[in-house]
Amino acid sequence: MLNKKLILNLIGFLLIVEGIFMLIPAIVSIIYHENDLIPFLKSSAITISVGFILWIITRDVKRAVGKREGFIIVTMVWIIYSIFGSLPYILSGSIPSFTNAFFETMSGFTTTGASILNDIEILPHGILFWRSMTHLIGGMGILVLTVAILPFLGVGGMQLFNAEASGVTPDKLHPKMRETARRLWVIYIALVLIETIMLKFGGMDIFDALCHSFATLASGGFSTKNASVAAFSPYIQYVIIFFMIMAGTNFTLHYYLINGKFKKIFKNQEYKFYLLIILISTIIIAFFLIRTNATIEKSFRDALFQVTSIVTCTGFVTADYTSWAKFLWFFLFILMFVGGSVGSTAGGIKVLRHFLLFKNSITEFKRMLHPSAVIPVRYNGSVISNDIIFKVQAFFLTYIVIFITGSLFLTFFGMDFVSSMGAVVTTMGGIGPGLGSVGPVNNFALVPTEGKWILSFMMLIGRLELFSVLILLTPAFWKK
Repeated sequence: MLNKKLILNLIGFLLIVEGIFMLIPAIVSIIYHENDLIPFLKSSAITISVGFILWIITRDVKRAVGKREGFIIVTMVWIIYSIFGSLPYILSGSIPSFTNAFFETMSGFTTTGASILNDIEILPHGILFWRSMTHLIGGMGILVLTVAILPFLGVGGMQLFNAEASGVTPDKLHPKMRETARRLWVIYIALVLIETIMLKFGGMDIFDALCHSFATLASGGFSTKNASVAAFSPYIQYVIIFFMIMAGTNFTLHYYLINGKFKKIFKNQEYKFYLLIILISTIIIAFFLIRTNATIEKSFRDALFQVTSIVTCTGFVTADYTSWAKFLWFFLFILMFVGGSVGSTAGGIKVLRHFLLFKNSITEFKRMLHPSAVIPVRYNGSVISNDIIFKVQAFFLTYIVIFITGSLFLTFFGMDFVSSMGAVVTTMGGIGPGLGSVGPVNNFALVPTEGKWILSFMMLIGRLELFSVLILLTPAFWKK
């Protein structure tokens, strides 16, 4: 039987955590002497109060998280976090519309980076910091953060972790889920701090450096500047490129790097395929940009930046790629379906799924030539079971069906064909800028209200890898 009290208890606790997080940008407001302090204090008070009430009235609950509770908690937390996370925008008047505030917050927590804001630079520093913090919190997953402290409540975290990382299971760094989550977060925060120092060295002030580090390592894309990363020097752009690649890499490999296990890194087929995609795509695009009389260095930098930003689903921009030759922006559109590595902060279909589909297709040709032979699909020297291949195929098919359906709905509500496809693929993949009216020099402000709610749903299912959310829509899930 569904443990409803446990669901409310954990959601209550997580709301308390969110309310505490809101006090950090309140400190930023004090530092900069701006008028968003009171809205943050009110937002924090409301969030903590609601969370405390839910937590206290269900504190005697039986603490056992089953699969069904895990899926419900994962989905509900992202929605509820986005609702309460909208309060600072609404109460400060920065984004008075609830639809727009919810869209911006969902985009932040899901690390999508799609925005409805036309002038980012007029916003108070506290609001900008909260906007970037939603990336930081969502980057490694609210639930992965929580499983590190759930034992304090007497709750195991494996069910929640599996629900959030459904599909291709990430490697565990430690037999205990709590230790795995803690180590992931240590690596995550360490990379944030290193990038912040390097950006500061390049001339960024500490505020911009922190905000861009939050967004980079989370594969988010919210910037503090209207021109995004184009507002900064080539050095800063190269630093962000490096850390975008790091963010799109399986965090298990970062752990191996720290422990000197270099062979495991260089033998990892997904990692090599991931880097190969970025390299080949950069060379192709840079070649065509050079032909337009741009300098070699700038052509290479723009190509590398946009390819990396899109493949890692970060969404920063340094150039309006929709002004390039149609072949190039269509090429980038295809890259929007790639995604980063499994076990990274990037979204999208993920490189490993593409790799397994590619390997399985080649294997099928071999089976046709040798029908009696047993030819398995191998990854990193291990045989991949048919069950995993079937799951990958199901994920890919479902992803494409949802992309087509979402695009169709947006055209129904008045968006043009190119903008509809660009909006859906970029929100599902957690990328940020799309094509057409939602391209890199535009935003999502003019998307119809209905379209914003559809795209918010796309962000949610994309961040939780489809099945964790879609399973809640099946009648079988709710049967006793």
